[in-house]
Amino acid sequence: MSVSGIDAPRLIDSPLERLVGPRTAKKLATLGLESGWDLLTYFPRRFAHWGKLTPLSAVREGENVTLLAQVASADLIKNRSRGVRLSVELTDGYSSINATFFARHPGALSVHERLLTPGSQHLFAGKVSAYRGRLQLTHPDFERFEDGDASERADRPIPIYPANSKCPTWLVSRSAKIVAGMLGGADVEDPLPGDLRAEHGLYSLVEALREIHDPSSDEGVLKAKSTLKWAEALTLQTALLQRQALTRFDAAASIREGEKFAEAKRALPFELTGGQERALSQILADMALEHPMQKLLQADVGAGKTAVAGLAMTAVVDAGYQAALLAPTEVLAAQHAQSLSKMLPVPVELLTGSSKAKQRGNVAELAASGQAAVFVGTHALLQDSLQFSNLALVVVDEQHRFGVAQRDKLREGRAVVPHMLTMTATPIPRTIAMTVFGDLDAIVIKELPKGRQNVQTFLVDASNAAWNERMWDRAREEIERGGRVFVVAPRIESADEGDSTLANVEDTWNMLSALPALAGIGIGLLHGRMSSEEKARVIEQFDEGTTGLLVTTTVIEVGVDISAASMIVILDAQQFGLSQLHQLRGRVGRGGQQAICMAHHRHDISLDSMKRLQAFASTTDGFELAEADLKLRREGDVLGENQSGVHTSLKALKVTRDGGIITAARKYAQGLIEQDPQLVDHRDLKAAVARLGEAASWMERS
Repeated sequence: MSVSGIDAPRLIDSPLERLVGPRTAKKLATLGLESGWDLLTYFPRRFAHWGKLTPLSAVREGENVTLLAQVASADLIKNRSRGVRLSVELTDGYSSINATFFARHPGALSVHERLLTPGSQHLFAGKVSAYRGRLQLTHPDFERFEDGDASERADRPIPIYPANSKCPTWLVSRSAKIVAGMLGGADVEDPLPGDLRAEHGLYSLVEALREIHDPSSDEGVLKAKSTLKWAEALTLQTALLQRQALTRFDAAASIREGEKFAEAKRALPFELTGGQERALSQILADMALEHPMQKLLQADVGAGKTAVAGLAMTAVVDAGYQAALLAPTEVLAAQHAQSLSKMLPVPVELLTGSSKAKQRGNVAELAASGQAAVFVGTHALLQDSLQFSNLALVVVDEQHRFGVAQRDKLREGRAVVPHMLTMTATPIPRTIAMTVFGDLDAIVIKELPKGRQNVQTFLVDASNAAWNERMWDRAREEIERGGRVFVVAPRIESADEGDSTLANVEDTWNMLSALPALAGIGIGLLHGRMSSEEKARVIEQFDEGTTGLLVTTTVIEVGVDISAASMIVILDAQQFGLSQLHQLRGRVGRGGQQAICMAHHRHDISLDSMKRLQAFASTTDGFELAEADLKLRREGDVLGENQSGVHTSLKALKVTRDGGIITAARKYAQGLIEQDPQLVDHRDLKAAVARLGEAASWMERS
């Protein structure tokens, strides 16, 4: 096969050095772009127009920006020491920003002088800094339009791509335009059936890719965007529904609750909330069927998902089978094992990386024997030497901390597939759940147990001396009333990588130990580099009150349950995401007392950081915070595989605005799968689903 001189593999699978040359490909690689398909699905962030300049009032110090601006003036200035600089005043007609170019001699800036003339418009790209109170760009890249270029493109939108200092937006644009121009109908599978395109007035996929990278008009861009969204939504929803349909053919143990389940429920020291009862009923109903359950249990911090999972595991053990609970940390695993042992009338076994050889051997023997029990552990449960012979339920806590392969390891290669319950205390907006999980049997618990009070949350500016002093006085008052106080810092020591000025637990412990307001108070220290035994001892001393204040990293973020804890101080709170802040706040007030959270932040934080902290202080509802998080953060951060900056496979869709298309595509896909479950008559859609591959896999099961 040959397309525009490019031999097999297909153009979209070809490495970029074959399509745009090695020099350009090397620069594109800095953006993670390696193949033709990578580049074609790297869509513009926005579109600019000549004459419609970028509002400079929105520019912030520290940002990497691409601006369409007009040159107001350009002056060549001799430096006091050596060399020269070209000072260029850029304007949007209302505000201005300076762009400065440095050189050893005037000749090196002759091209800049010729192009950057007053009245000319250019795209400028660089990092915004400040000098003497004014924002500026130092030696920014700019797109060098010669005379006539601007007028030729006056009515055509200008694609602006996510870029970096090594690969500016115009280089991405030129490269994408070249590759899109090479595309033929045989180069890429078009997942959209003809009737769907006709109904919604869509392009073919090839036409949409050409238009988005080499736009002819605003109307064409809108039509291309709509086409690309539909193509992505239909492919994703078809993949999720197809996988969901296939699980119906797997066999699973049918679980019926018995006397031990009833006994465990009667013996609970609290009454289940309505949300817990509904969740438990749904789980038990699904486990009674003879094909594997796959449910996602969402519960806000402190809403009692562990009790629901514990009762479900009791039902499994009561029926003569094994259940496994997988936790991301040893602290959380030990906490679960301890609480479940007290709560459940069935055997509970713990296995972590720190377990002694004898304990490992005992657990391995029990697992292999088929002994009905609850097995709680970390990644140690996944080791090849541990073979479960009677496993009927796998519970994964804090699901986002495990990869797909890890989560599936306990279910692989079994004639009878265990039921799966994944849990998260990080609430997920419905729009994300629908997109990422394919509306996969999600259960939500919103109600908090009776007696729990909302944690009062305050923002404390580091520059406010009176508030800072009062914060530590209040900490002493809480401890003297029998409470416990967490103090969380983002670093272990000042020498850690990153900003060395950020709060760290070692310096904070020293500072608080010498603070008169805390004289006589026992102060503990906890961080991730300590051994499991040391961590357990420190937490036990804090729980018992030997130490009233605990300086710690985010190791206490999940699972640590100290009923007396009534106050938490989060230092450099601007460093944490909303979900992490919410989790940390959830460590206090668990005994029903009124608790407080102090989010301590620097004075000179960015506008985005302040908006995040204000959202955190405004509500204790995790689902409201999840929606706010989705609006404040890049979707790649929210949807990435480990939810912390990994690029999502979503390219054109945005779940905050495209819920209508996602819902309609799911409905269409449901009808299509019912008629053609193997996609025999929809070969292009089948190929697109195959290309989506593992991305759909983790989306379904995350």
